[in-house]
Amino acid sequence: MASTAAIPIIDISGRGDEDDARVAKELVDAAAEHGFVYVRNTGQHLSFAQVEHAFDISKTLFRSPLEDKQRCKIEKNNQGWSGMHTETLDPKTQRVGDFKEAFNFGPFADGKATQPIPQSIEPHGTDLATFQDSCHNLCRKLLLLFGIGLGVDPPDFFTAAHSPDKPSGSILRFLYYPPPSATPSAEEADVRAGAHSDYGSITLLFRLKNQAGLEILTRTNGWAAVPVCPPGTEEDPSPPILVNIGDLLSYWTNELLRSTVHRVAFANSKTGDGETTTDPRYSIAYFCHPADDTPLTAVPSERVRNFKSGLATANAGNPYAERKVLTAEEHLKSRLQATYLQMYGADEHGQGE
Repeated sequence: MASTAAIPIIDISGRGDEDDARVAKELVDAAAEHGFVYVRNTGQHLSFAQVEHAFDISKTLFRSPLEDKQRCKIEKNNQGWSGMHTETLDPKTQRVGDFKEAFNFGPFADGKATQPIPQSIEPHGTDLATFQDSCHNLCRKLLLLFGIGLGVDPPDFFTAAHSPDKPSGSILRFLYYPPPSATPSAEEADVRAGAHSDYGSITLLFRLKNQAGLEILTRTNGWAAVPVCPPGTEEDPSPPILVNIGDLLSYWTNELLRSTVHRVAFANSKTGDGETTTDPRYSIAYFCHPADDTPLTAVPSERVRNFKSGLATANAGNPYAERKVLTAEEHLKSRLQATYLQMYGADEHGQGE
């Protein structure tokens, strides 16, 4: 059984410059060390009812008739439904694709989806749009705190790049993992979702109590379980929101902020206090990306600029300022090509996971 990850729990609901500075330091320290941090859900940024309703919509979606979901099949714009084994997040080691279904929502306009969605959830367009907006606003708050903690000048450098009014790769994703009893073809070495890192700036992950399976790869190359409710949060009205750094923000910050590999594992025994992987598993992720045309130029921060990352070698200077400047859209496309092998073709895998 995997050990348990010691991820910090942070409350960002304080007000005032002094609180922001303290919280910003805690966030940066956690992101630099673990790549993950729990953000206590106080209901300030997303109400408990909002989160609960989003899970209700998710369950309705995945219970939709197969032909209705297939009508919304995922496209190269990363929007739509993907069925069992469609994604291969760790193609180097996975025997088959992931044991999960997922649905990716792109932007909404006037409370309506701008893509095909199953008929069963069409009446919930306004609620989904509101939930997506709330997620993006929380991400912008976190990005401002990261700017403060890193000494970026101006501190809203990251926030400004994540305008909600411009096209981006940001995606709201619903996920469903069938119970092990419904996946008899799974072998001992298989996983529900292959080892991978996320592609964007930051990810918000919402989980239901008693639904385990998420594991992160530690600095010692061992897998550590990430409980839904870590010690001290068991009595909270809603589980904390799990936040992790994506590849783009790690790349942008010269690897000072860590993008950590993680996976969703099968298990046959208890994995924590009351947590088991014998039941269906639902989760909701919001992948936050900068506007597509954002150039990933050097971050105006002495701490970032002077950080000695794995990009440098013993015989070379820090290449951070000299490397090719990608746009956010270019960075994302290079990552998606490695995930949807059949869609992009075997000759266009892009960067491996």
